[in-house]
Amino acid sequence: MRVVSGGGPARLSGVSYGLLFAVTLVLFSGCAAHKSATNSLTSQVEQNAPPVLSADASSSPSTQAVVVATGEQAIDEPIDPFAQSGEEAIEEYDPWEPLNSKIFEFNWQFDRWLLKPVARGYNFFVPNIVQVGISNFFYNIRVTPRFMNNLFQGKLKGAGIEAGRFVINTTVGIGGFFDVAQRFHLTTPEEDTGQTLGFYGVRPGPYIVLPFLQPYTVRDLVGYVGDIALNPVYWLMFPIIEIDAIPSVVPHANRTTSSLILITARGTEIVNDRSLNLEKFQGVEESTLDLYTAVRNAYLQKRAKAIRE
Repeated sequence: MRVVSGGGPARLSGVSYGLLFAVTLVLFSGCAAHKSATNSLTSQVEQNAPPVLSADASSSPSTQAVVVATGEQAIDEPIDPFAQSGEEAIEEYDPWEPLNSKIFEFNWQFDRWLLKPVARGYNFFVPNIVQVGISNFFYNIRVTPRFMNNLFQGKLKGAGIEAGRFVINTTVGIGGFFDVAQRFHLTTPEEDTGQTLGFYGVRPGPYIVLPFLQPYTVRDLVGYVGDIALNPVYWLMFPIIEIDAIPSVVPHANRTTSSLILITARGTEIVNDRSLNLEKFQGVEESTLDLYTAVRNAYLQKRAKAIRE
């Protein structure tokens, strides 16, 4: 869809290309299915690891029972490795669990049989320092949604830190490849549109799992779309949001070029992040018996904590 300035009616141009491009962007925006949730899962498992975990290896992850050895007495009970002492329980609203669990299994098998082997090959050829630099670069170019959501929540200090980080890392850090700002202790919690909605009282809604994407709640999925709209990369450089009055690096008419650049960039970021977390993810998969429930709990707790902060 193209938006025409000057008060005239909007006109449709190349609708099929636009739809194809939007779908492609969504599909490649999160192929690492457990990425953010598993990062949270890993840290919480490490912090709350029980003394002994054992299970029948022949049973499926969804049906295995965890035996917690406490002194001389063993108690059969499901373990929530994420619960913090004194922390308020998180509501797990998952009315679509039967479908969600099937999609989660699909994403997990996709990671197991395709993404992980590709990441291992990538890790073999690309030095770790380069992988960290690539991760820093992609984080740096997503500064605008983080900056704007700090402002939306009235977090002026956080907005200032984001702006300072971007200036320092883009210049001294060579386009963000090096996180020089961290050496000056310029760090702040990451803010996104989903957190902003939660800050203003919007409820999370149902938990949802989509193919090739990380988990979301309905609120966070809407926020994810909002983050795309807030990122000028998608309307100033490689337009998927076309405004005639605003020029772009790649002309609006050249959608094939925009699509290839965005797909290549996103695919590189996904494989790079998966490569950086090969051992971490492997440890989580091996030590967690009900992976679906674990990832769901970790995601919901992580999001609730982010909004509280």
